[in-house]
This record gives sequence, C-alpha cells and structure tokens, in this order.
Amino acid sequence: MRLPRVKPEHAPHRLGDGTVRLGGALYGIASEITDTDGWAWTALTLMDGTRPPATIAAELRAAFAALTQEDADDIVATLLSSGHVEEAAPSPCEELSEREKERYGRTRDYFRWVDLTPREHGWEPQLRLKSARVLVLGLGGTGSHTAWTLAAAGVGRLHLVDPDAVELSNLNRQILYTEADIGRPKTEVALDRLRRVNSDIEITAERTAVDGPEELARLIDGWHVLALCADRPREPYGIQTWANRACARAGIPWVSGGYHGPLVSVGVFGPGGPCFECVRAGIAPQPGGGYAWPGVTGASAGLSGQLVAHDVLAQVTGMTAAAPGYFHGVTLLDPDGHVYARHPSRDGCEICS
Repeated sequence: MRLPRVKPEHAPHRLGDGTVRLGGALYGIASEITDTDGWAWTALTLMDGTRPPATIAAELRAAFAALTQEDADDIVATLLSSGHVEEAAPSPCEELSEREKERYGRTRDYFRWVDLTPREHGWEPQLRLKSARVLVLGLGGTGSHTAWTLAAAGVGRLHLVDPDAVELSNLNRQILYTEADIGRPKTEVALDRLRRVNSDIEITAERTAVDGPEELARLIDGWHVLALCADRPREPYGIQTWANRACARAGIPWVSGGYHGPLVSVGVFGPGGPCFECVRAGIAPQPGGGYAWPGVTGASAGLSGQLVAHDVLAQVTGMTAAAPGYFHGVTLLDPDGHVYARHPSRDGCEICS
C-alpha cells in the first residue's frame, strides 16, 4: 500500500490490559492483538493515510528503542495484511463507469467494511457482481425479494424462471406485483419491474415449470450460481434434491431458502462442503417439512428472500463467512432463535464425500 490507513469502521480500541481490538466484536469481524509494549497501537495510530509503510516503520522504530528494523517492518507488514487497513489513495477503477460508481457506492462501502482481503481500489467485489450470471428459480414470496435485491446489487446477468401467473393471494408478500398485474405471468411482470430497477444489467425470463431433474439441469447450464426459490415438487426427493445433484455435476454453488411459519431458513451448498442430502440427513424432520408451508407475512417472506440474496452475493463476491454445506436462519418468535445446522458428509455419498 502506498498510503495505508485504518478503515474508519475498524478504528482500534485499546483495552485496559493493553490488548488492541479492531473491527468490532458485534460485527463478527473483530481481531485482537496482545500489545503489552504498545507497538501495534503506535503503528495503527501512524496509519492515518499520510505516510507510506517505510515511514511508518521508521517512526515506529524511533519510538521504541527495543525494536529492530526487521521487527518494525514485520509489525507494519502484518497490520497491512490484516484486512483492517485500506489504501487512502486507491488506484482508479477503469472497468466501471461513473454512473455505476454512483449507483453502487454504498455497496462498495459495505464490502470495504466486511472484506478482510487487502484490495487495490475496493471495487473488486462489484466487478465480480458485474460479471456474474445468476439463475433465479421461483418468483414467489422468497424469489421476488431475491430477484429485486440481486438486480439492485448489479448482478450482471439474471435469468428469471417461474410457471405461474399473479394471483390476489400473492400480494400479501410478493414485492414485484400489484393488483393491476393479477392474471399476468410472473416472469413478464418481474422482467418489466426489474429492468426499471436497473437498466445497466441484462435480465431475461422464461415461463416454464421444472418438472424433472433433466429440466433443472438444462436451466442451470452456463450459470454461476442458482438461487432456488421454488418449493415444488416438495421434499423428500423433490426440487432441492434435483438441485443438489444437478449443481454438483455442474460444479456450481446454490442457495435455497424459504419460510415455514415463523421459521425463516436458507441453505447454502456447493463445492467444498457437505451436500444438501447429507446435511438434511442429520436434521430431525419437522412437521409438514418443506418451505412455503401456509402461514406467511410480507416480513417473513421478505426476510427469506433477502437472506437468499445475501448468500448469493456472498458466493459471487467471495465474501463468505463459512464454506458451503449448512442451513441458517431465524425463528421470528424467539429473540435468541438463530438457526445453524451443519453435518458432515455421509460415508460413501456420491456427491460430496
């Protein structure tokens, strides 16, 4: 880095015992440094965007006679690679237009905050989104929210698939439709709405029902991630099982989510982790198991769609908190009701073991 500075969201705090904390424990990205001599604290203080690394190391060494030049250089290098420091004078990003930079500036700020990989200019996650190809299967309560968020985030190519027409009963939760759309194909309405949300990306749609694993395999061909927001046919051995096997053969990740009364959950699966069928085998079956069981509000559907979109964005950008192969979510009636389930691959699983 030419002129490093600590990210404002990661401002360091020094505890009474000398420990330095960066990032904020509440955000899940905190780091703690044992710093009884104050070396790290001083180096971080010097990283204010006005000094190059060599000057920081020289001033650090001058402040502490016990430090060798090698020690000072190592401290500075370690902090620069920690992810809590950014370039105060970033390189220009030529791949995005000024219009795109204005549109996605807040997204860049978010990724700068959570990204612990040092970057040249901070637009790298947005460039990954721009080149991504995502298939959204199902445009109901979960899928309509998912599709809107992916379009707004700047996913470069979206393909929307759903067989249904808009019904009055959809309107309590499906964000893309209005009373005037009743009777129209969901794909037609969604295509129109989302193109007006973001005209800088390519969006296509296909009105079709997925009636077998071969049809699902056809649909995912050529896409980077599947957002599975459809719930028919139901499990066991329904559309999630088809996706599990088809995506494994294609070598792509997939995210599936929905609601089951007050339970909102999402599954993230793909290369590098246990598959859906292995994780499901380790979970006790729930009464009426399956997504989209009757009983839903706009809030529960919206949460499921936004969680799916969040995990798709994480897969595309590489900002993943864990390797694929788990379910997570919330139980809305329990303030402590965070859901997380991960189980190892079964011996002999043809997909992931």
